[in-house]
Amino acid sequence: MEYSKELGLQETNIPGLVVLDLTVHGDNRGWFKENWQRAKMLELGLPDFGPVQNNVSFNTKRGTTRGIHAEPWDKFISIATGEIFGAWVDLRPGESFGQVFTTTLDPSKAIYVPRGVGNSFQTLVDNTSYTYLVNAHWSASQKSSYTFVNLSDPTLGIQWPIPLEESERSEADLHHPMLSEAKPMEPKRTLVVGSHGQLGRAIAEYVEEHGLKGFEFRDIDTFDVSDPSVYDQFDWPLYGTIINASAYTAVDRAETSAGRKTAWKANVKGVANLARTATEYGLRLVHVSSDYVFDGNAVEHSETEAFSPLGVYGQTKAAADALVSQVPQHYIVRSSWVIGDGNNFVRTMMMLAGRSQESGKPITVVDDQFGRLTFTADMAAGIFHLLDSAAAYGTYNLTGSGKIVSWQEIAQEVFELCGVSGNLVQPISTDEYSAGKVVSPRPVHSALKLDKIRETGFEPGNWEDELKSYMKA
Repeated sequence: MEYSKELGLQETNIPGLVVLDLTVHGDNRGWFKENWQRAKMLELGLPDFGPVQNNVSFNTKRGTTRGIHAEPWDKFISIATGEIFGAWVDLRPGESFGQVFTTTLDPSKAIYVPRGVGNSFQTLVDNTSYTYLVNAHWSASQKSSYTFVNLSDPTLGIQWPIPLEESERSEADLHHPMLSEAKPMEPKRTLVVGSHGQLGRAIAEYVEEHGLKGFEFRDIDTFDVSDPSVYDQFDWPLYGTIINASAYTAVDRAETSAGRKTAWKANVKGVANLARTATEYGLRLVHVSSDYVFDGNAVEHSETEAFSPLGVYGQTKAAADALVSQVPQHYIVRSSWVIGDGNNFVRTMMMLAGRSQESGKPITVVDDQFGRLTFTADMAAGIFHLLDSAAAYGTYNLTGSGKIVSWQEIAQEVFELCGVSGNLVQPISTDEYSAGKVVSPRPVHSALKLDKIRETGFEPGNWEDELKSYMKA
């Protein structure tokens, strides 16, 4: 064992599997080390994996051999006493499936093993204590997702220091499958809440089109985000991501007594429950925000602009953003003027275009609110881009790109695309339109700056092009 070397991190041929050199201080009494030091190890590049359980495997005899087991959690392995020869096999689906790494560990070395990488070791001396941190509590449901490969598989090419026929192995370890028959570790699950909304349906369509696995969809009937009791039905360590596509979006009704209570319950209490769960179990939380968190005085709003909501709905969305921003792994996706599969402005204008053509009577649409349309298919693609590219956590504006226009101009374009004269869409001011009605105050300017999400490599679609495709479909 080497004393007093510098703390260091070495990458291996298996993605995410890293070996750490630990600083061990020894004298005539024995030795001391910082076996796990979060701040220093994160600075080196180790993931902040959030351990919740510490296990110790004591092995009486030299030659005790265990594995090869892949469990649905991350592990930080070190040695308290003795020495081991370790072998790790990537059992995650993908290009690195079947990759092998071997090394020896003593108290001066540790290894971080990501979820789905098979772990095995052989003790090289008697009375070896092997200890490891994991970031999920053991449960029977967790055990059902383990996967294995046989220690003696010749295709792995593991050179065990002590021949396996001379080693101490469990009966179970003797009968694990060879690599050619091994089951790849299933990915962590993704829960999508609000599955019946326009965005929820777009996410489901994206998942189906791309053949993605491990997705669960829940609507308000099966997952009311504001009800704390529904969270107990999930074994959260099996999940990696929650996408919150649910929200109370009745903007005008939120200004009424009953609507105000419902809006705060769904948009704030519900989001608080999601944020707490994501934080406790180390999950990624994707949350959809709105331009209504701003007063609309700026022509275009950046992600860093201070909240200044005008109405109840905007207040609830701003409060939700503040809650989600405290989750260590979060994406707040801020959008505006959303159009998808369901009742929306474009569909209403298409219907009115037919009526106006028949009657020759014009309609009025407000001309003093400005922004861009956002189509849910583009939002879904942007969300998956952030997740798949491991973009930095934080807030991202995600709307359609292109010119900033008024609602009236959009309505005129819809009419023209329907073959109806845009002149049948007449302007009206917001004040005139709102007279005598219970209407939430709207931001005058709803356009959002898109520089930040473009920097991640995602280019939002031009809303005019997407409007044509949407109407054609």
